[in-house]
Amino acid sequence: MKQSTSGDENRMAGTTQVPAERRRAGRPKGTVLQREKIAAAALELVGAHGYEALTMSAVARELSVSPSALYNHVESKQQLLQWIQELVMARVESDAFHTLDIGAALRAWATSYRNVFAAHSPLIPVIAILPVAGSPNTLLMYEEVAAGMDRAGWPRADIVSSIVALESFIFGSALDATAPLDIFDPGPHSGSLPVFEDALRLQRESGKSSADDAFFIGLEALVNGLISRLSPVGGLGSTHN
Repeated sequence: MKQSTSGDENRMAGTTQVPAERRRAGRPKGTVLQREKIAAAALELVGAHGYEALTMSAVARELSVSPSALYNHVESKQQLLQWIQELVMARVESDAFHTLDIGAALRAWATSYRNVFAAHSPLIPVIAILPVAGSPNTLLMYEEVAAGMDRAGWPRADIVSSIVALESFIFGSALDATAPLDIFDPGPHSGSLPVFEDALRLQRESGKSSADDAFFIGLEALVNGLISRLSPVGGLGSTHN
């Protein structure tokens, strides 16, 4: 691990000192706060300039420290990505599985998930394929979703595939939420697509957000389809935890 100069180390260590009083076992609070600060700076950088701008040197500049000082706290870009994943996934709400029936819980979780990643869309291509072993928050979310499905009678062999099916839709919807408003304008082909253009006109006249409308239509179809596939009479959808 690289060593920092004393001036940079002092700046980076400001929140990592452990108070003199005795702490419970585990990572010192100061270290957690320092980690969150680094991850937040990296997340802000990605949000402003895209994933391509995420380098250790750029994050160090965001924090006004040298790269060597940053390496005293984070070992690599891969570890930094895991910290970003932790920070973002902690914002996804999955506690609905403890209080709502499985259909309502899946809708609430998927909506939160989509909204979080709509605000951080540059991360989707990265986090969507990032191993989850380094992100306890991601694993906890999966456990809550899986446990909710299990309590509702979902066959365990189908739980992971069902979650992935929902996630694929969620990530796509999060990207769609950031698409330009005129993405469907036919341009020079206007007037040659009577059905599509009329449908587009009617959708715009409805006053609804096309991205939100598409998300909720798709989510309803996907959740209902998964539930009906498992229980044609809809028993899972009415099972409370």
